[in-house]
Amino acid sequence: MPITFNEAAKSFKLTAKDTTYVMQVAPGGYLAHTYFGKALPDDDLTYLLRLTEPPFTPETNDRDRSSYMDCLPLEYPCFGVGDYREHVFSIVDENGATAADLRYNSHKIYDGKPVLEGLPATFANDPSEAQTLEVTLEDKVAGLEATLIYTAFTNLDVITRSLIVKNAGTANVQLTRVYSACVDFDNDEMDMITLNGSWARERHPDRCRLRRGKQSVDSLKGEPGHQYNPFTALCSHNADEDSGEAYGFNFVYSGNFVSEAETTQFGRTRFVMGINPVDFGWLLEPGESFTAPEVVMVYSDSGLGKMSRTFHDLYRNNLIRGEYRDKRRPILINNWEATYFDFSTEKLVQIAEQASKLGIEMLVMDDGWFGHRDSDNSSLGDWFVYEKKLEGGLKALVDKVNSFGMKFGIWFEPEMISPDSELYRAHPDWAIQIKGRPLTMSREQYVLDYSRKDVRDYIYGMMRKILDSANIEYIKWDMNRQITEPASNALPKERQREIWHRYVLGVYDLMNRLTTDYPYILLENCSGGGARYDPGMLYFSPQIWCSDDTDAIERLKIQHGTSLCYPCSSMGAHVSDCPNHTVGRQTPFATRGHVAMVGTFGYELDVTRIPQEDRDAIPAQIEEFRKYNPLVRTGDHYRIGNMFEDNTWDAWEFVAKDKSEALLEFVQVLRRPNMHSRRIRLKGLDPDAYYYDESAPDKKYSGAALMHAGVIIPEQWGDFRSVIMHFIRA
Repeated sequence: MPITFNEAAKSFKLTAKDTTYVMQVAPGGYLAHTYFGKALPDDDLTYLLRLTEPPFTPETNDRDRSSYMDCLPLEYPCFGVGDYREHVFSIVDENGATAADLRYNSHKIYDGKPVLEGLPATFANDPSEAQTLEVTLEDKVAGLEATLIYTAFTNLDVITRSLIVKNAGTANVQLTRVYSACVDFDNDEMDMITLNGSWARERHPDRCRLRRGKQSVDSLKGEPGHQYNPFTALCSHNADEDSGEAYGFNFVYSGNFVSEAETTQFGRTRFVMGINPVDFGWLLEPGESFTAPEVVMVYSDSGLGKMSRTFHDLYRNNLIRGEYRDKRRPILINNWEATYFDFSTEKLVQIAEQASKLGIEMLVMDDGWFGHRDSDNSSLGDWFVYEKKLEGGLKALVDKVNSFGMKFGIWFEPEMISPDSELYRAHPDWAIQIKGRPLTMSREQYVLDYSRKDVRDYIYGMMRKILDSANIEYIKWDMNRQITEPASNALPKERQREIWHRYVLGVYDLMNRLTTDYPYILLENCSGGGARYDPGMLYFSPQIWCSDDTDAIERLKIQHGTSLCYPCSSMGAHVSDCPNHTVGRQTPFATRGHVAMVGTFGYELDVTRIPQEDRDAIPAQIEEFRKYNPLVRTGDHYRIGNMFEDNTWDAWEFVAKDKSEALLEFVQVLRRPNMHSRRIRLKGLDPDAYYYDESAPDKKYSGAALMHAGVIIPEQWGDFRSVIMHFIRA
């Protein structure tokens, strides 16, 4: 059984494939964390709690309960009762007091995995895939019940955590901090890895040794943001791609978050993750509940690579949903970098007609088709067709594109409103704002108050009219600014601090409606590129625009960091024009294709104006993508090169689950003078099998030789050159 309860020790053991997670009810009724790591046969690890050492337990030394609380490893530590490490739960009760004291009350174990109301979460396709433990803690004084929800996946090294807090008392309680997870490690000799960056250089890995005190990343933007991602790994100092212990944590949430590690005076580390408590509050009236988002926890005993592949398998099979979960995505051409706002029906038809002849399958019309939008300073919220630009209307354009055998997609930014719009002139109170304060503009736009159902209903009504008017099969959902002046005209003063979370719930509500009513539409999430690249979004959109930076060389770093947690099949990646519009770099068309092939693949250029040589290369490039995409989309991903350690080259590999084939992709970033060819060792193959390179089938190599001796990559003439090698089991 994945989850068992030892009645004598009052110990819970969760088994997820090769991972064991143990906690138990400690003296005093506190839920203590005992172990998280490689699978163990034992179900009683009480000795790890050191209860026979000072300060002992409250039963034998209640005069030092505070010391007991400050060293006991806890599953869900509260504020104000003696644990002075980082806490995960705090309140303000009816008397204005802030302490909380949650202790064990009951538990239940059942097959499958529950749905979190109003929130995205991983799921079990079948009850046999997972088992769930619910442990209910109670604070009798405050009248609160907190049900901690743990799910162990049977065939993956994954344990998920979330919780539901219920006001079971008779008085109102204000929640001021409700994190989703806490793990106390009996070790402070670890490194912390986070994914940091900015616009156009998102999710660059940052690794540092834990020091005494607190280290954290967070967001207060209303979304995770470009700067930090809601992913953190803690790993042994010697952990690399293939060896060492690694613990990965990912927050299934698309709003403000915090991820923090604290090392303590006793040589331990407490890791916590959840909704950012800054400016957060939630009023719980009697009988009401609050559900905290899910944290995914992954353990690896074989380095960062195994951790990543576990995340990839989980998200591909147990988070991403819908028609395109297990399908190759349409090869699209987006007109943004081709035309920006300067387009017409005639221009889009020209692009579509040329693209269809080359094998491209979808035209996506980006920003500028609505209201009176000729630049980014107007019309957000006016989701009706700009007839002056699209002569003949939207349906006529879509029908024409469909006549070429192509699908049609469209861009929306539904969470935003422009001051220069019919919507804002009619409903200025629908923008998030503080009465009496001037609104801060960013990109000359404001944020709509998605905590309000009437606002969401109105916007969705406009979107439906567009979607029902023509054969639209793809939506790019963008969000190009963050929240300021956080308040709502529709919330009472005692609930104003709920605006941040209610906004995110509103976004989820609208995305849920959209994907339910239009299940055949492929939804791609975007937020100024990759500012909202999180598992909450993957629940609704199987792919996310990885970055507005489409330069192939910059993408090597961005896609490397993204792959630490997120599957390559979710990475929106396009071949764009050169000089690149972000960095001005010139790279070979073939290299641009090989880098984009890691992700969903498409084009971001004016196919009618690019060099003839590049245009002629597109059909073969598309054929190559179609050939290898099943392996890229479903296989195991191995990072071989690392541009953050050596910026002269990069390489990665995809291996079939049955190890029958492997695709090696190599990029020579900088040509080295007077050097021998480079030798690359493959990974993940069957050492006893023999493989041949498809381009030279007469020569066979053992899997052992390919992994330990390696293959030779000939030096290419010039910078930014790429090579692919396809190995097939003989």
